[in-house]
Amino acid sequence: MSYKNKPNEEFELPRCTAESDGRRTFLKLSGGAAAALAITGATALAENRFFSIPVAPQDGTVDLGSGDTGILNYAYALEQLEAAYYTQVMSSPYAGMTAEERQILTDLRDHEIVHREFFKAALGTNAIPALVPDFSKVKFDSRASVLKTAQIFEDLGVSAYNGAGQLLTDPQNLLLAGKIVSVEARHAAAIRDLLKPRSDSFAPKPLDFERSPGAVLKLAGLFIKTKISGDNLPKA
Repeated sequence: MSYKNKPNEEFELPRCTAESDGRRTFLKLSGGAAAALAITGATALAENRFFSIPVAPQDGTVDLGSGDTGILNYAYALEQLEAAYYTQVMSSPYAGMTAEERQILTDLRDHEIVHREFFKAALGTNAIPALVPDFSKVKFDSRASVLKTAQIFEDLGVSAYNGAGQLLTDPQNLLLAGKIVSVEARHAAAIRDLLKPRSDSFAPKPLDFERSPGAVLKLAGLFIKTKISGDNLPKA
């Protein structure tokens, strides 16, 4: 299974060595960091630095909203998808999963849960509801299927943050997006290195590319049962 942004253009992202000590340190700090970021986000909401969210429930469609709130909900939707995916992966690990793979995939799961819970707390009552994933296309007992799907999600997430950064108006939100996208890029590189060890796959191009919310939601929608509308998101 493969997805491309343009003809002959693959998801290409930078490398991360994903050393276990660094991952454990991140997890020790991530709980407190997420709490602090949630307070910052809640303060921003209280100061009306974000816009309110329109919701169109008539056909079950979830509207992400407008302004910075819409973009944060857009990121929240993607983090929900990734957190749900890695949680399912680690609930029934594929046969032959090595200790290194188990450590990396567990860390990725925990990172994505931190990201998801941060956005949920920061958005508060403006957060979209929990989305229903659809992983029917994934063979969770197959290493190749699990890791290739992980590559799709991580590459897609990086291109999504890259494309959405220019749409944010609050510098603090842009700073937050930068902090998260750098971690997502490390995830992508770690997964790529598992698939093609010691090759140039970890960073085949010197610059990442970006995707618009519309393009990202179309691809992400293949793995989400809930209908999502980004019609009211800001445009470049």
